[in-house]
Amino acid sequence: MIDTVKKAVIEADPALPIIRVTRDFAATQAQLLRAHTDPELFVRWVGPDGMTTTVDRWDASTGGSWRYVSTRDGMEFGFYGCFHEVRPDRIVQTFTWEGDPDGVSLQTLEFEDLGDGRTRLRTQSLCDSFESRDAWLRSGMEIGMDQGYAKLDVLLASGEIAGTVEGVKA
Repeated sequence: MIDTVKKAVIEADPALPIIRVTRDFAATQAQLLRAHTDPELFVRWVGPDGMTTTVDRWDASTGGSWRYVSTRDGMEFGFYGCFHEVRPDRIVQTFTWEGDPDGVSLQTLEFEDLGDGRTRLRTQSLCDSFESRDAWLRSGMEIGMDQGYAKLDVLLASGEIAGTVEGVKA
């Protein structure tokens, strides 16, 4: 049975403009990595319910770049960044919302093997200012994150996400 009320733990660092998120998944590290690096899978789970996401460009390799657009109620929201490092247990990337092109964050995603086919995802987003970080927190990001991760839980439980990723070296 899928736990659809599972929530991500979101913490704001009081001393630095950082947001930290922790969430456990019934998946291997390789499955979670693939869900975050395969654009066809990524668009199926990212963001809040009611959003449709399309990928403009996607090179999920160290040094690659990405851009996607999410649409809801006729409104488009574009996001882009660069993959600085992609490896089996970690992704480091930049993230920019096109509505605030000066607000670049540096994101680190770590996939911690908990054993028994479970993985803890820890993310850290370093924003360029406390104001930018606090705007993210006020934006309702936790709703989109929780709804997106709930969709990812369903996708993982369906067995559609194999545990291998092309081009990522172990």
